[in-house]
Amino acid sequence: MKFTFADCVLDAESYSLARNGQPVAVEPQVFDLLLLLARNAGRLVTKDQIVEEIWNGRIVSEATISARVNAARTAVGDNGKDQKVIRTVTRRGLELIVPVTTDAEERPAPPSKAPQTFRFTRSSDGTRIAYAASGSGPPVMRAGHFLTHLEKDWRSPVWRPYLEALGAGHTLIRYDQRGTGLSDARLTNISVESYASDLLAVADAAGLEKFPIVASSQGAPVAIRVAATHPDRVSRLVLYGGFAQGRAHRDPDFGEAETDALLTMIRNGWGNPKSAFMTAFTTLFCPSASRAELDNLVEIQLASTSPENAARIRAGIDHIDVSSDLEKVRAPTLVIHASNDSVHPVSQGRLVAATIEGAEFLQVESDNHIYLPSDPAWKTIVDAQLEFLIRGD
Repeated sequence: MKFTFADCVLDAESYSLARNGQPVAVEPQVFDLLLLLARNAGRLVTKDQIVEEIWNGRIVSEATISARVNAARTAVGDNGKDQKVIRTVTRRGLELIVPVTTDAEERPAPPSKAPQTFRFTRSSDGTRIAYAASGSGPPVMRAGHFLTHLEKDWRSPVWRPYLEALGAGHTLIRYDQRGTGLSDARLTNISVESYASDLLAVADAAGLEKFPIVASSQGAPVAIRVAATHPDRVSRLVLYGGFAQGRAHRDPDFGEAETDALLTMIRNGWGNPKSAFMTAFTTLFCPSASRAELDNLVEIQLASTSPENAARIRAGIDHIDVSSDLEKVRAPTLVIHASNDSVHPVSQGRLVAATIEGAEFLQVESDNHIYLPSDPAWKTIVDAQLEFLIRGD
């Protein structure tokens, strides 16, 4: 939806602001503040509402709040003295005081989209794996990762735009890895080898002989292992926020005591969507997410797996090491990594790109491990993936 007010157009879909027809660069939190005010135009938005929506209820200083408010005013051509667009109600909150119109009534209903098709197959050890197909065109496989849910991802405001972008020109095949989503909840084997066998079982069931793989986070080492051991099956690799070495292999200060503490918190806090742990855990993956995005990611995680499975999968990720596979990869590869990723550092992205022969590397300015449609880097990330895939079609 687009919100038009004063001489500004705020586009919630493309996450952009224009004034007098010219684009205005704003930080994500400043954009979220403007969007919150636009959606509540003519009504007071309290300070508590602002902190809850923009900072997810975390404690922030008055100076931080004032800085974002001042930046929002500057972006729309206002200032604290005149307050012609944004009015401050002392000790209470803010109000967008100019008329706001939207394009909601003018926009046609979106065209109906063909639903995804669910099927099941068996991995080499008999584990049942759920997979889905959507879109049309040359095939592309999306590797499973921590954590997915085929049905909820499809309806998610975080994941659906990306899935639609991939499916617009390709037949997208994706699956829930073992122990998660609609796949077998039993978690008897969580090695890289077993995850790789899950991916290959899905490819076989979907009738794919040679195909590109897009992979994020934990899915990246799985895709690397498949490409290294089955070079005849993989035509291209796209890796985002991935790694070759888990924390136990890359961090000299890694300790089992710290890991045990994290796993205890997962087991105790996983089942409660309102727990401080779940909010903190999800915020680690995407610190710039809005409250709505965080809530959706928590919902997906809770539906995806049990507390015990979540703990075991998380522990297993720390001990993954596919660094010896990198030089064996022959598929053209694109590596994308956020500059301030706090889950898997950008140094791991550089290691992967530097060791896979001929790999391309793209670093984007973001602190999100999960790429969000609200993140200004989202379009750069998705466009780069699509352009790279099209080269191989």
